[in-house]
Amino acid sequence: MPELPEVETVARTIKPDVVGRVISFADLRWTRTLASPSPALFKKQIAGQEILDVSRRAKFIVIRLKNYNLLVHLRMSGDLRVGTGKIKPEKHDRVVFHLRSRGGAESSLAFNDTRKFGRVWLTDDPETVLGKLGPEPLEKDFTADWLFENLRIRKRQLKPLLLDQTFLSGLGNIYTDECLHIARLHPLANSSGVTRKQAQVLRDAIRSVLREGIRRNGASIDWVYRGGDFQNYFRVYGREGEPCPVCGSKIQKLTVGQRGTHVCPNCQRLR
Repeated sequence: MPELPEVETVARTIKPDVVGRVISFADLRWTRTLASPSPALFKKQIAGQEILDVSRRAKFIVIRLKNYNLLVHLRMSGDLRVGTGKIKPEKHDRVVFHLRSRGGAESSLAFNDTRKFGRVWLTDDPETVLGKLGPEPLEKDFTADWLFENLRIRKRQLKPLLLDQTFLSGLGNIYTDECLHIARLHPLANSSGVTRKQAQVLRDAIRSVLREGIRRNGASIDWVYRGGDFQNYFRVYGREGEPCPVCGSKIQKLTVGQRGTHVCPNCQRLR
């Protein structure tokens, strides 16, 4: 599933080509992709809406319209693609937004989703969808003190807690493994045992890994990702049996919360 760096990359990629364009109409090709409102209301409300901005919140792409917000969650295999000229939908396009510029030029924004898990919302109150999400790890309010206090009171295994989007938004399987390795913390360790100093290291690791992921346009580890090269710089993720870049021990693969998890048994000892 695309994580914060991949979603940020998609948002930044499409933004220059769609901001200022007006949505003529939406071709809803797979109705289950639409979470809300109803298909009829969606088509009525979206027509004539100008795209004012494109941003990201957690793993959601937020497209701000004149009167509404269009929220897109890519889930397992979703992607957004801008097309120009004559519009010819591709096989797995679930929603195609037909756009026009002030000069009348036509283009499109297509939500392509092979596995059909992605979802789209059109709402005048984005907090109804985004309101329960945890803080953004790259914002100022994500401090070491906040992390220490909230780890201490949760008393949960570290990796499942970091993957919980209501605790901290944006992290997924890949970047959590990378962050925990830098912080020398075992994914099964109880969050209540993390010291203030360890929380500071973990907070810095999270921000550093995510920024590097964004700088490298995310990771291309499957056919659902495009263009990123962060996979060439993984420390532990997907490197089972290979040497740890810090100590040389062989990286092990565990299952934590039904997720494949990669650790160094020496650097990340479970205490």
